[in-house]
Amino acid sequence: MARQGFIPYLLGADFHRLAFVEFGNPAAPAVLCVHGLTRNGRDFDPLAESLSERYHVICPDLPGRGRSDWLSDSSLYQPPSYVVALAHLLAYLNKPVAWVGTSLGGICGMMIAAAPHTPITRLVLNDIGPLIPAAALVRIRDYMIKAPATFATLADLEAHLRLIHAPFGPLSDAQWAHLARSSARPVAGGALALHYDPAIADPIRASIPMDADLSAIWQQIRVPILAIRGADSDLLTEATLARMVDEGAGSLTVAGCGHAPALMDTPTIAAIRTFLDGGA
Repeated sequence: MARQGFIPYLLGADFHRLAFVEFGNPAAPAVLCVHGLTRNGRDFDPLAESLSERYHVICPDLPGRGRSDWLSDSSLYQPPSYVVALAHLLAYLNKPVAWVGTSLGGICGMMIAAAPHTPITRLVLNDIGPLIPAAALVRIRDYMIKAPATFATLADLEAHLRLIHAPFGPLSDAQWAHLARSSARPVAGGALALHYDPAIADPIRASIPMDADLSAIWQQIRVPILAIRGADSDLLTEATLARMVDEGAGSLTVAGCGHAPALMDTPTIAAIRTFLDGGA
């Protein structure tokens, strides 16, 4: 069963709260699961519940998402700020962790895993790698900018998620309903909005689209890596995955998915568990 918590973290001249949910025995080995750009920690509920018999699983909401505080300066909605918040969470946990990161969560994981004396012991990268094509970044920017401000009903919000996140894969009705419930926040007048600060799009909107090359970070990582790719992904290309494998990563391609596999299906969860348990 999920337990909710918060920790404070200092960013700039102000303290903020970082929210998380945790599963399993706090004395067990830790697994930190970090979500993608517009998502939140409850995306990992099926994975966390499966792992919780053996692991202490912690799933934070990145700043500006879910139950975590919004930032008054939208220019701070970038990976270095998220790493600051997550570093506070790692200090709070004060033990080695395995890391499961989807997209943006994987970028944060790579940044932390590349640092000397990192607490990360194993790294699962879900549909993210050392090179991100500009076209994929443009697609993500466009769906964020075009997202409706509010939804009249939860069903309307779920329909929106089913459309923009169709690349998550063939989820069940119950799984889509779970994502909708955890993605909704009430606003004035009885309507609902997506559970993130709309200003998280500001840095992307202000940037000039170009390929993002994370090779300098990637080359510093020394822990075992499992790279997961959606078979139809436009963000983690086949060529980039092949490079990752050539340079020592294990890999898993998930059929019927684009960017990014939801990590809710039994075979993918089993593969992650095997890797975390020390398998290839």
